[in-house]
Amino acid sequence: MKNLLLLFCTICLISCGASKTVRDSRKTIKGEWTLNKIDYSAVGTFNIIMLNDVSKECFEGSTWQFVPNNYSGTYTINSADCSSGMRYFNFTIQEIDEQTGLYNFLLKPTNEKGKSETNQGVRFKLTALSDSTMQWQQTIYKEGKPFIINMNFTK
Repeated sequence: MKNLLLLFCTICLISCGASKTVRDSRKTIKGEWTLNKIDYSAVGTFNIIMLNDVSKECFEGSTWQFVPNNYSGTYTINSADCSSGMRYFNFTIQEIDEQTGLYNFLLKPTNEKGKSETNQGVRFKLTALSDSTMQWQQTIYKEGKPFIINMNFTK
């Protein structure tokens, strides 16, 4: 009976666990990244405040630290012309399709202790992830049309 219960628990853990794509993504995302460039799908000048925090110009050059074993991290705004300093967040990687390897990334700003005041996050498509580069895409709607924000990171 003990062996049967142990076998059942093992099967449940394996089947309920994250897929290989998500497990691999957590390993790859671990560490420090620099947000080098943010661009848009449309041409023009736009005043977009990202993550309810600061502008695109302030985010470019920011450093990001991901700690996947507890799904937390920080980003630091480094620009002297901006409200600089360290911010905290929690994140999850949510698989969309195991066959294609597509997944979403949900980032929720928190305080230093990992608590969110609003319990709201921002969803990104994690469109590219390698050992040295990562790209997020966020789609918002401007005048009823999709507007894509691309965030490009290097490790």
